[in-house]
Amino acid sequence: MKAGFGNVFILAFSNALAFSVTPMMMLVGSLLGADMAPSVDWATLPIALMVIGTAIGVVPATKLMQSLGRKNALWLFMGLGIATCLLASESLVYHSFTLFCVCALFIGVTNAALQQVRFAAMECVDASKAATAASVIMLGGVLAAIVGPELAVFGRHLTEIDYQGSFWLVAASTGLAAILLTFFSPAQQAAVTTASTTRPIREILQNRAFCLAVASGVVGYMVMTFVMTCTPISMHNHHGHSLADTKWVIQCHIAAMFLPSLVSPWLFRLLGIRGMMVTGLICYAITIAIGVVDTSVNGFWLQLVMLGIGWNFLFVSGTALLPSTYLPGEQYRAQSFNDSTVFSIQAVASLSAGWAISSTSWQAVLLLCTIPVGLMLYALLWSRSAKLAVS
Repeated sequence: MKAGFGNVFILAFSNALAFSVTPMMMLVGSLLGADMAPSVDWATLPIALMVIGTAIGVVPATKLMQSLGRKNALWLFMGLGIATCLLASESLVYHSFTLFCVCALFIGVTNAALQQVRFAAMECVDASKAATAASVIMLGGVLAAIVGPELAVFGRHLTEIDYQGSFWLVAASTGLAAILLTFFSPAQQAAVTTASTTRPIREILQNRAFCLAVASGVVGYMVMTFVMTCTPISMHNHHGHSLADTKWVIQCHIAAMFLPSLVSPWLFRLLGIRGMMVTGLICYAITIAIGVVDTSVNGFWLQLVMLGIGWNFLFVSGTALLPSTYLPGEQYRAQSFNDSTVFSIQAVASLSAGWAISSTSWQAVLLLCTIPVGLMLYALLWSRSAKLAVS
């Protein structure tokens, strides 16, 4: 029996409050890194480690959700997130770049569990409403986009140590998320197919639609992370724009990542899966074109908004397509492979961002993004014989 959309909205609000640490870290992580790191080349390492933590945490998160249930596993990871934020605040007291990086890694591990919320929401409704449920979860990210950076700025001067209070506030936000989660009633799951009868991942990969779903998430996250990680340093340190302007651009970018989910169900019916993916790639192309010629505040704003919209179309398309590409009982294996692949590639993009922005120009950073965009176009052509169905 399906739990219904009431549970989807509970998950959306709870996830948004807990996820607010991510946009907060995207705003201040590289700035704190530049202040504490032994070299400016390592400024983006905390952001990269947060992404690496997400990649590392996917398998443990899915296994714990399979054994403990979605709700109990989410509580466990939210507790980890609260403890990590409090420890991160202490790392600022001791000006310890190493400890701050460790905390960033475990924030990423927490995020791995939060990423699974979209699947929990899709399980709460009938298959015909799965894409809508995923869109609602993504829409909750608008709240995170507003709350995270605002908590970062509001908490900056709460103590004598810059941004210590910011981590206290996002810890409190995660605590509220855990309280809200008590009202969530998970969907009853059918018995999971045993490992001996579940197909190995190499057989699941023979489905071109599954490969396309994974590729859409990979390219969506790779380009978005590479550009967004570079943005605060490029705007604030290289081009001299104020922290307030940088915060505004990051907030608008993250809002643009999630606001299109308001119309995603309608767009799916209008454009279909392939059309949504192509539209996402067009948004990425516009991002690159604008960035090559305009590095004003408004130029950065328009680039990052288009970047967010493009990510939404690619990631939601991949998420909505994924459940139709594997058999019942294979969800944890397929979802684990998908998220591990997506966030591992995202980690590579984040790690390389620090080097790219310190040794090349903003324009070069954007031109490098034409490579994954081209590969995604190839993936669409390669999988054109596969039947794509989405509700």
